[in-house]
Amino acid sequence: MGNKVYPLGILCALIILSGFISSTQSASCCLKYIRHKIPCERIVGYTIQNIYGRCDLDAIIFHIKGDRFRCANPSLSWTKDRMECIK
Repeated sequence: MGNKVYPLGILCALIILSGFISSTQSASCCLKYIRHKIPCERIVGYTIQNIYGRCDLDAIIFHIKGDRFRCANPSLSWTKDRMECIK
């Protein structure tokens, strides 16, 4: 009987762990836009976030020097200009 408890405990631990992992992934979504323009020379890349994935906001996630990220409104002209300046 003791042998059956061990695999059941592992299964329960994996289920709990997967719940924490999925909640952590949802925290990586942009929730609001920045209000200031980012200088082009500070941007090292960008990612496009859309509402068709797991996030509720369309955004451009700019990758800033120093491992930082900023979320910008994709419909603003300065956002589009910054996307072009990295190409």
